[in-house]
Amino acid sequence: MKLDLYQIDAFTDKIFGGNPACVVPLSEWLSTEMLLLIAKGNAVAETAFFINKGDKIHLRWFTPEIEMDLCGHATLATAHVLKTILNYPKNKIIFNTLSYELAVSIHNELYTLDFPSRRPVPASLPEIIENALSIQPKEILKARDYVLVYDTEAAIRNIQINKQIFDQINLDPGGVIVTARGNNCDFVSRFFTPQSSIMEDPVTGSAHCSLIPYWSELLGKKEMTALQLSERQGKLFCVDKGKRVLISGTAKTYSIGSFYID
Repeated sequence: MKLDLYQIDAFTDKIFGGNPACVVPLSEWLSTEMLLLIAKGNAVAETAFFINKGDKIHLRWFTPEIEMDLCGHATLATAHVLKTILNYPKNKIIFNTLSYELAVSIHNELYTLDFPSRRPVPASLPEIIENALSIQPKEILKARDYVLVYDTEAAIRNIQINKQIFDQINLDPGGVIVTARGNNCDFVSRFFTPQSSIMEDPVTGSAHCSLIPYWSELLGKKEMTALQLSERQGKLFCVDKGKRVLISGTAKTYSIGSFYID
C-alpha cells in the first residue's frame, strides 16, 4: 500500500524552525499498531493521521511511543496540508478526534487553533522530577502536565534535565512545562517528556492550554505572545477565552513524498 507523507514545520515562518510534524492522509483507519509503527518510522515528535469526511476531518495523533489525547503542532500541520496542498475549500476546518471536536480557522497564512483550556492548579512535585532539575522552580502547578514557574527567561534557557533520572517517572501522556515571563514577549516556556525518544519537544501547542490561562490571570491580559525556547524555537499568538484558548501560528512545508507498507 502506498501512502502520501507530508512533513511540516509548525509554529514558525522558516524551514528548520518550529516543531516538525508528519501528516498522513488515509481513506480508512489502519490498525493502531500500524499507526504506531509509521509514527516510529517517521522519527518526529508527532505524526497526524486524518480521514477527510468532507464537512469534518477525523484526526488522530501519535508519538513514536503512544497515541496522544491532544496535539497542537500536528493539528496546525494538518490544517496547513489541507489548505495549501490538498486545496481544502473552507477557511475553517472542523476536526473530530478521540477526545474533542476542534476547530482551526485560517486567515492569510495564520492558523488559529480553538482548544480546550486546561487551567493548572497548585501541586507538589514528585521527587524524581525535582532531582532531575538543575534549577528548582518557585511555583508548581499541574493540569495534564506539570507547570513549573521560574523567575527569569534566563532560567528557562539554562535549565538542564538529567535524562537518566527523569526517565524513571512515567507521566503518560503528560510532560513537564517550565515557564517564566519573557524578555521580549509575554511568556516563554520549554517542554520535556520522560521516557520519550524526543525528550524536549520543540514547540508544544497543547502545553499552552495550561500556560495561557495561568499567564492571562497573572499578567491581566487576554491576548499574549509566547516563545518556546527550544533549539528550533517557535512563536505562538495566544488568547484566553475562558473555557477555551486560541493558539495561533504559521507553518512551512518541508517535504512531500510517499511511503509503502505491506
